Amino acid sequence: MAIAKGGKTISGARVGLLVLESQFPRIPGDGGNATTWPFPVLYKMVPGATPDAVVRGHAQGLVERFVDAAKELVALGADGITTNCGFMALHQQRLADACQVPVATSSLLQVSSVQSLLPQGKRVGILTVSKASLTDEVLTSIGIALDTPIQGTDGGKEFSRVLLDDELELNVDLAREDVVSAAKSLTAANPDVGAIVLECTNMPPYASAVAEATGLPVYDFYSLVSWFHAGLRPQQFQ
Repeated sequence: MAIAKGGKTISGARVGLLVLESQFPRIPGDGGNATTWPFPVLYKMVPGATPDAVVRGHAQGLVERFVDAAKELVALGADGITTNCGFMALHQQRLADACQVPVATSSLLQVSSVQSLLPQGKRVGILTVSKASLTDEVLTSIGIALDTPIQGTDGGKEFSRVLLDDELELNVDLAREDVVSAAKSLTAANPDVGAIVLECTNMPPYASAVAEATGLPVYDFYSLVSWFHAGLRPQQFQ
C-alpha cells in the first residue's frame, strides 16, 4: 500500500533560490530565469538586495534579510538554499547556520573541488563580474587561495555595466563578447590555468562560449545547483 506523507506547504521543489531585487534581463541560463532549471525551484526575492548593494557592498546590513527569506523558503518546502549572487560566499557560514538545511551560496564554492581535479602545475582561474569586489575577505571566507588567478568583466562594454547598474536592456552578443574576452585575458596572463569557475550567476548563458574559446572545462552556477539538487533529490534507479 502506498502511503503519501505531508509536512510541506509546497512539494516537489527541493531547491530554494534567493534572488536579488533587480530589473536587468534574466535570459535562459541565468539562475533567475525559471526556464534554466530542469527541476522545479522555489524563488524568493530579498528586498533591498540590489546588485550594487550585494556585489560592491557585500550585502552589509542585508544578511538578516537573506536569513529571513531563506527561512521562508524552508518553511514552504525547500530542502536546500542557494543564492543568486556569487558574492554571497562571504556569508556562507552565517546562512548555513541559520537555515539548518544545506546552503550553497555561491558558484565559488566549486573552486576547491575543481582544483583537486587538476594535474600538478595547473590552477583554477576565476571570472567575476567585479574584480575589485572579489576581495581577500571573500576568498578566504570559503578557503580559496589568495594567489588564485582572477579576471573581471569590468572593462567590457556591456555585461558588468548592465548587471551592476541594473539596466533594463542587455545586448546579449556584447555581453557574450565581454565574458569570452575576459576568459581569454585570464588564460593568456595565466597559462597554468586548467579550468575556469564563473563567479557570477548571470554568466552560465556564456559558459559554452568560454569553453570553446579557451579549450578548458568551465564550472558555473548551473553546475553548482545541478550538483546541489542531485544530493537533495537522488535519482531513483529502481
